[in-house]
Amino acid sequence: MNSPTNAPSARRRGRRPVGEDTKAALLAAAVEVFGEQGFDGATVRAIAARAGVDAAMVNHWFGGKQGLFLAAIEAPFDPAALIEGVLAGDRDSLAERVIRTFVTAWDAHRDQFMAVMRSVAGQRAAARLLRDFITHEVIGRITRAIGVDRPEFRTSLCATQLVGLGVMRYVLKLEPLASADVDTLVRAIAPTLQRYLTGEVG
Repeated sequence: MNSPTNAPSARRRGRRPVGEDTKAALLAAAVEVFGEQGFDGATVRAIAARAGVDAAMVNHWFGGKQGLFLAAIEAPFDPAALIEGVLAGDRDSLAERVIRTFVTAWDAHRDQFMAVMRSVAGQRAAARLLRDFITHEVIGRITRAIGVDRPEFRTSLCATQLVGLGVMRYVLKLEPLASADVDTLVRAIAPTLQRYLTGEVG
């Protein structure tokens, strides 16, 4: 994930020429604005203005705000594609599919995911980006799709499991968790995650 402190502190005035690396400028601005205002608060217009480019360039390069957000957090995969498969199954085994799907994806992109998790530990803006990634693009999509009560609370509870697992497995490399196979993780974590998703949460 790019650090907002690496972006130029002073932007040039006026619109940046289209051929002058507008994509990189938008990414740097997106990291800053998403980190400051979160996904909901950030607007395409504000990001484009910070980058000194026309707002139409966001659609041109990233297909919209969501695509720009995924690029800013350097997500190694599109979570929407994975969640489609997660939701296609029995509700009572939903948590098992969540753990299996995302641990398999994280293992396949271990280096990129580890870099993201490490950046979160040292940067407040990066932590906010990851928080919004989890709540909007991963667990939030699932809780909205299954129509449960208290979706925001359930989403935050589920995030404790997924983010905690990510930190311990890929950053701190806590054994035996770090080398456990996917089936072991599913058996150990899925029951708690399932309760957070669909069970009684008090």
